[in-house]
Amino acid sequence: MKKLLVVLSVIGLLFILLLSIMRSSIETPEYEVLRVLTKKAEIRRYPSLVLAQTDLDSSTYSENSSLGFRRVAGYIFGGNEKGEKIAMTSPVVMEMGAKTQVAFVMPKQYSMDALPNPNSQNVKIAKQAERTLAVLRFGGYTNDVKIAEKAEELRDLLKKEGIAFHDKLIYMGYNAPWDFIGRRNEVAFEVVNSLTN
Repeated sequence: MKKLLVVLSVIGLLFILLLSIMRSSIETPEYEVLRVLTKKAEIRRYPSLVLAQTDLDSSTYSENSSLGFRRVAGYIFGGNEKGEKIAMTSPVVMEMGAKTQVAFVMPKQYSMDALPNPNSQNVKIAKQAERTLAVLRFGGYTNDVKIAEKAEELRDLLKKEGIAFHDKLIYMGYNAPWDFIGRRNEVAFEVVNSLTN
């Protein structure tokens, strides 16, 4: 019995290590840190990005995360005019308001013209302009309450620092549901004027 437990523990650890290695190979958008606000908050400048996105009628994470993910994942898993598979990137980006937009950033080797058209009318390819975001990072699994709490924490910090921002909440989730360790979530607001210091 003890040998079986040891073997199962070793297999479990190897599985977790394999998932961690796979996660580290997933492309994430490059950005420049303009200013560190706290240990978990910073101002970042993102370059122009190409997105595969879908719009949803609800404003909550719980109602939108699964459906939005499935729609956009369908596109990159071959739901396009060429049946082409496109590499998964991280994070999944949710711009939350009266309506929610869920998007994947396309791998950097793709231009807008190089991407195949989506099969679904619910998925669009769009170019997002360069922008500056104030970002607060947090761990663990998330939900609407946690996102709202972290968004309020970031709002308070930006007001204290005198940084003007647009109040449309952006949520970024970096992990697959089976990633139990080292989960990364972020809430963000777009900064009104780009910072240089």
